[in-house]
Amino acid sequence: MSFLIRKAKAEDMGAVLELVRELAVFEEEPDAVEVTVADLVRDGFGDRPCFHCFVGTQGATVVGIALVYPRYSTWKGPILHLEDLIVTERMRGSGLGTALLDAVVRYGSDLGVKRISWEVLDWNEPAIAFYEAKGANVMRDWDVVHLDEHAMANYLETLDNTSS
Repeated sequence: MSFLIRKAKAEDMGAVLELVRELAVFEEEPDAVEVTVADLVRDGFGDRPCFHCFVGTQGATVVGIALVYPRYSTWKGPILHLEDLIVTERMRGSGLGTALLDAVVRYGSDLGVKRISWEVLDWNEPAIAFYEAKGANVMRDWDVVHLDEHAMANYLETLDNTSS
């Protein structure tokens, strides 16, 4: 199976969103995706894009993505966060995941980042094995911490109530 890796275009965002939804189903959270195509276009393509996205295409069809954005480590300096590397199920094992990761690593190197970071679910053993085979250190002693928008609102409400 042949494919091409390229920088995503705004018109790819519908297909990108479909792959994000496919990932959400795989990760057993089919209703968790809130972002829209309009959000992706607004946030990825403008004067100050929030992310950079690579797509893998087979013909005119987007069959994989890697979406990254800049972060900063107080220990290392500039780093790159890989939010998602998604390969549609029928393309797994084709080398597309490796090609997308290659593009991310080249991009990070060109930017001069000190590290590329991402998360992987602890039960996704095929992904863990893939990343470890590429030389990644899967740090199983760290927990991911999130405050979603509702938790942030509750936090601020509590903060405001205690400072009144």
